[in-house]
Amino acid sequence: MAEAMDVDIEAPRGTKRKAIDDVLIITAPRRIKALDPDVVNKIAAGEIIVAPVHALKELIENSVDAGSTSLEVVVKDGGLKLLQITDNGHGIDREDLPILCERFTTSKLKAFEDLTSIGTYGFRGEALASISHIAHLTVTTKTKDSNVAYKAHYDSGHLVPAKPGQSADPKPTAGRQGTQITVEDLFYNVPTRRRAFRSASEEYNKILDVVGRYAVHCDGVAFSCKKSGESSTTIATHSKSSTVDRIRQIYNSAVANELIEFRSSDEKYGFRAQGWTTNANYHVKKTTLLLFINHRSVDSTNIRKAIEQTYSTFLPRGGHPFIYLSLEIEPSRVDVNVHPTKREVNFLNEDEVIEKICADIRTKLANVDTSRTFMTQTLLPGARAPDEVSSASATIPMPTGTPKPKPYENNLVRTDAKLRKITSMLPSAGTGSSESPGPNESRPDGMEYEYSDREPVTCRLMTVKELRQEVRDDMHNELTEIFATHTFVGIVDERRRLAAIQGGVKLFLVDYGMVCNEYFYQLGLTDFGNFGSIRFDPPLDVKELLRMAAEHEKSNNPPTCEEDDFGVEEVVELVSAQLIERREMLLEYFSFEVSEEGELLSIPLLLKGYTPSLAKLPRFLLRLGPHVNWMAEKECFATFLRELASYYVPEQLPPTPGSDDPEDGLLEDIKVRRQQINKAVEDFLFPAFRARLIATKSLMKGGVVEIANLKGLYRVFERC
Repeated sequence: MAEAMDVDIEAPRGTKRKAIDDVLIITAPRRIKALDPDVVNKIAAGEIIVAPVHALKELIENSVDAGSTSLEVVVKDGGLKLLQITDNGHGIDREDLPILCERFTTSKLKAFEDLTSIGTYGFRGEALASISHIAHLTVTTKTKDSNVAYKAHYDSGHLVPAKPGQSADPKPTAGRQGTQITVEDLFYNVPTRRRAFRSASEEYNKILDVVGRYAVHCDGVAFSCKKSGESSTTIATHSKSSTVDRIRQIYNSAVANELIEFRSSDEKYGFRAQGWTTNANYHVKKTTLLLFINHRSVDSTNIRKAIEQTYSTFLPRGGHPFIYLSLEIEPSRVDVNVHPTKREVNFLNEDEVIEKICADIRTKLANVDTSRTFMTQTLLPGARAPDEVSSASATIPMPTGTPKPKPYENNLVRTDAKLRKITSMLPSAGTGSSESPGPNESRPDGMEYEYSDREPVTCRLMTVKELRQEVRDDMHNELTEIFATHTFVGIVDERRRLAAIQGGVKLFLVDYGMVCNEYFYQLGLTDFGNFGSIRFDPPLDVKELLRMAAEHEKSNNPPTCEEDDFGVEEVVELVSAQLIERREMLLEYFSFEVSEEGELLSIPLLLKGYTPSLAKLPRFLLRLGPHVNWMAEKECFATFLRELASYYVPEQLPPTPGSDDPEDGLLEDIKVRRQQINKAVEDFLFPAFRARLIATKSLMKGGVVEIANLKGLYRVFERC
């Protein structure tokens, strides 16, 4: 007994005890044997067909390869009991049916070198073979030249009789042109795999996702999917439907209404990309990415992360987009054979291709001036105006079900933009009309717009990317969410540039001058190199503008000592020389055009519908001299864009002169400009803040102040 205990103590801790029989077996080298072909085939099938959805994906790809224009999918018990797909493609010749389900039998691949030019979905000839080893497979097919259809049954890759004692040869039967493949009792001989599936509804949802993806991508092909025994289809698309209509049918109208089309290509990297993506008005909690590379549905973590990073600038924290992307790459640059289910592919220059696509998507999203339309929703979905309710109540019987609980007033949120605003309570002389211009009135900014055919420029400057990252790092998440979901209440003080907005059940006072400064700076970084332009006809004399600004600066801020004194002409010559010397860079990056003779031809256009004050133009030009660091690239871009943003901030208007003021012209000018600014703030600036402003932490220091909380006010009233 003591000796046995000694043996136990000497064994290392954690060592698994061996059975007595194992200890007695002589440890001789085991001989290598070839696995049984049936075992090999079942292992291969387990790698390719992991779930019913994988079997369906392979069958859909085979049907589309066969030139089908209609695919019908029927599912029972999530595809485990029945998975049937019917197409109207070319069909299969009767002579090919005996080897249809044998491994590596295909009409698309003859030599290994053909992998470099594969243009079809399937090519290895493993799908049907794998399915036949783990399910009961039946194929009914008819070609155009055949008088009848043929029906064949398969098991473990070979033809088998439909019933014992019958012949295994395909039997003639009635049928239409095309192929119907029926998969029954999937994983019947792999019980551990079959028990791993939790619910039929979960598997059916996965099948709907795959059918929906291919229905969106495959133009000219009608798709339908339903459960066995049910008359209605879960998915049904027409063969002539457009991509947007297919997305609307499958993913709802909320997505389809916010879609913008994008394209990207580069001959150097041999790719073309096109697709549809949602704009900044739409966001959900999880990214929906329909990615097709050479028309094959795949997944790419790198592409997904890059797209989410692109949208982080435009969407509030936690918001994600919907995007459908079809990427076509030269077959010689793609390795499609890196994954058993072809779920992933590898291609050359992956980082460069992804960067180019994301840059083009970013340009589309940032191009508010040419491709974005701001729409306001006056009522929440399902709500009706009071007059509509009163008129409808006379004709529509009221439901007799359980009445809905009355909402507490301290949780009510203002949602109707037609309700009375703060501006309607202020004196009429201090506010401009907020009504929309009539059909015969001129544009509020009084400008005519021309569209340029210049191609968008992709910014690859690391300094600009660093400046963009600094903005994202300084983001205040809660304040960004408030601006992204706010309701504009009205302008409170034009002279101090204060406006009120509602976020949830809270009321905020916003210094829109400070917010505009930050917004236009971010806009400058986002649209860097792709600005519109405000052109002057006739051109303006730069020196004359600088002279006006310098004289005004000197007269209003007299120098306190000799060192602060400056000569007007000296300053004019110095600043004008700087602008003329750097005119090529200013034109390329900022659409700021100065001629060699010193004429100002254009300045950047940042936001269509809003025109900065031309009275501020001389001071803006003057500040470009001492307040822009022309020596360092990053500081140059940052300081120039800061000055440009400051110029675009709406000016502080003086108090309205009295009615007996002799300068009636000045009174009228101030009134007109006040109307222009009020309309721009409500109709252009705050909708732009809602769409794409990243609220920084600096705005919390005086830029936005909470002045009321509905729940807090109710507590005060309750105490009273």
